[in-house]
Amino acid sequence: MSPEPNSGQLPVSYAEAMHQHLVYYSRITCVLAMALIGSGVGLDLAFYPEHALQFGMARLLVVALIGLALWSYQRPWGLRHVRGWTYFWIALPQVMIAWMIFSTDGEASIYFVGLTLAVSGISIFLPLTLREALAFSVFTMVAYVSACVLRPEGVQQWPVLIGQSMFILFFSVIALTVSVYGERQRRQTYTLQTEVQRQKDELLAQNKALVDIKGQLLQREKMAALGTLSAGLLHELNNPVNYSLMAINMAQQLPAVKTDELLQESLTDAKEGMSRVQAIVSDLKTFAYQKPGDNSLRPFLLEQAIRSAQRLAGHELKGVQVTVDQPQDTHVLGDEPALIGVLINLFSNAALALQRSGREQPRIDVRVTESGDRLRVAVRDNGQGILPEHIGRVFEPFFTTRDVGAGLGLGLSVSYGIVQRHGGVLAVESEPGAWTEFTFDLPRPA
Repeated sequence: MSPEPNSGQLPVSYAEAMHQHLVYYSRITCVLAMALIGSGVGLDLAFYPEHALQFGMARLLVVALIGLALWSYQRPWGLRHVRGWTYFWIALPQVMIAWMIFSTDGEASIYFVGLTLAVSGISIFLPLTLREALAFSVFTMVAYVSACVLRPEGVQQWPVLIGQSMFILFFSVIALTVSVYGERQRRQTYTLQTEVQRQKDELLAQNKALVDIKGQLLQREKMAALGTLSAGLLHELNNPVNYSLMAINMAQQLPAVKTDELLQESLTDAKEGMSRVQAIVSDLKTFAYQKPGDNSLRPFLLEQAIRSAQRLAGHELKGVQVTVDQPQDTHVLGDEPALIGVLINLFSNAALALQRSGREQPRIDVRVTESGDRLRVAVRDNGQGILPEHIGRVFEPFFTTRDVGAGLGLGLSVSYGIVQRHGGVLAVESEPGAWTEFTFDLPRPA
């Protein structure tokens, strides 16, 4: 069923708009016509009581037929032929009134007033074209003259017939004028609505773009702050770490260490700890020395990016088994720092889902597979999954299910943009209460 005017849905064309307009106002006019025709029984009793029963039955029949037209507007086939139904039912009152004029006093009958009211009223309420309004006016004039001329008594007062015909002509001119200017106004209104809708769509698109840009700027500021902090720490940490590793290596060469297993084990643990610190410092260099706006694509090993993301998200991944299944060659072409950020975000979200699910064996499976000239990455967890009403919004900026203050809801939105910049799509699948899997693909170097 076509939407009615003011339903909030703009028709796709002017013809469709006029169809909706006709349906809407034809319903209203049907009800009004039925009410007026029914109340005309009072006129019958007042002016022609001897015909009251006969005219009353005619009025009842016409009201029933107009009601049939009104009912058809509730059905698809009626809506498809709404203009034909409109021609049918607006002709019914004119035919009935012409018959009443024929049955009473001809050109002297008071019922000619009903013809003039119908001509002007129909053109005001219904969106008739100039041609349709002209045809309706001519039909009314022919019906009136025929009713007067074809009476057995014929025309008794030609001046009256001519005068009444002129009244009908005057109202016909009004109807034609209304149809011309009404059509012009409806067309201008539709043009204005179309322009408003176009500007509204542009405004919504601009607002969405601004929200995306705002999210990206916030994320860049966060990464820039991390880079500034990391750059300051690197110099302070790197030298002590190197000195400590050199001292541990020298200590491990002492003869006393070879004979003391406890000391040897302690030095080995200390060396492993310092090596982990050194690896984290190396990972932070990725962000510390990235120039703002530097999005150039370079070849790098995806497996190293995955390890860096694991280490940087290590605090959140405590107690979570992370497995990585990857091919022998993981060279990809891309913005390594940005993609490490994507992986950190996926690991962080997976860790939160696992924490909320309370799994006895929480795990995250990372699978890297070859797909032509690209590598496909899948990060799957066995956490609580994503609710159906949320899965369609996870990539919206500022949408988050975290507690207030625990996140801005920008991670996945920015990650989506980063993957898109690499010619891929960040997608998600989930089964509530069972698992969630994020996938994306990256280009491989030639």
